[in-house]
Amino acid sequence: MFVVHEDDFEYRFGSSGPKYLMKGPRMNFALVRFEPGQDFPAHYHNIMEENFYILEGKVDIVVDGKVNTLTAGQFTHIEPGEIHYVINNYDRPIKMVSTLAPYQAVDKVEVPDYKY
Repeated sequence: MFVVHEDDFEYRFGSSGPKYLMKGPRMNFALVRFEPGQDFPAHYHNIMEENFYILEGKVDIVVDGKVNTLTAGQFTHIEPGEIHYVINNYDRPIKMVSTLAPYQAVDKVEVPDYKY
């Protein structure tokens, strides 16, 4: 068992992006924050399943070309192989939880020319 506090970790892009509170050995757990207009590149995972739970704000999560607008209190589950793209198209920051399991050190495949 262990206990951590989110203030002890940094977001990947300074004040935004994912902030991993745990990476492995069986799953990843992250807080994710995006300012208005920010996004995360389209990608998929070969093995890991990804979940998002929206804590604050409103965000568009595009899965296999379908735009899903999620708000605080909503949850989505993304299966391995499903291409997903996250963008904050709104005027307030978004904060959400992301989990990935089963843990794989390398499992993300970016889709650079993804259009939705």
